[in-house]
Amino acid sequence: MHEMGIAAEIIKIAESSIPEDFDGAVEKVNMRIGKMSSVVPESLKFCFDIASEDTRLKGADFVIEEIPVVFLCKECEKETEADGPQFSCKECGGKKIEIISGKELEITSIELED
Repeated sequence: MHEMGIAAEIIKIAESSIPEDFDGAVEKVNMRIGKMSSVVPESLKFCFDIASEDTRLKGADFVIEEIPVVFLCKECEKETEADGPQFSCKECGGKKIEIISGKELEITSIELED
């Protein structure tokens, strides 16, 4: 399960972002995860909860925004949200595409208690 390794890296990044003189709790970690990122959000959340147990992030809410796969058709210049494993333009049927979103795996913010 590669989600455990990803969870460990998220915790490492988040902990390094907390000011050294801050002694409060981390309330929330916000993430964006694209549907093409090969990460299962539920598994990542489970792993985060386990991996954060002995860290400053213990008990923090782990919020995931799932990002759909969107591509640009290079033939008609229309943006389309993919609704299956085959990517072809719903407008013109073109198959020359550029993926615009759906590969994200990023921490968007870390919220600390006041």
